[in-house]
Amino acid sequence: MTDHGIALPVYRLHLVPAVVALASPTWQREVWLDPTRFENLDYTVHVLFDDFCDADDPRPWLGQSLRTEEEVDLMAHLGAAYGAVQDAVGADARDEVYLDAPGWPAVMAAAARLAQVLVANDLAALDALHNAGHRWPPVADRIASESDA
Repeated sequence: MTDHGIALPVYRLHLVPAVVALASPTWQREVWLDPTRFENLDYTVHVLFDDFCDADDPRPWLGQSLRTEEEVDLMAHLGAAYGAVQDAVGADARDEVYLDAPGWPAVMAAAARLAQVLVANDLAALDALHNAGHRWPPVADRIASESDA
């Protein structure tokens, strides 16, 4: 596995939670179906298809918000699973209709697999930074806060 790194880490901060939300039926029912909450399926879809990636064509996002070829392939699989449900229920269907669609478990399964890989790759990148001597908070900040105490 080659980690191409990510040029747009802020994008990744939006992408990973969106994939995790698609993998969580509890989150979907408790948050997306609550009209007092900001997040819903439409928001999540915009994150994955419009704003921070393109799940229909994720290859150009390699090295931008996706780290590896495996992430690209899994994102494409998620995009295809979501597209199949959207084709079946219609783009304007309510969130409840998507969640009750026969193809929705395939969307959640694809998202769950992708979420595992995204998080594992981020943790591996963090471990590599740590092993290379990068610490958080930086040593200078730790020394300054200890002398203030």
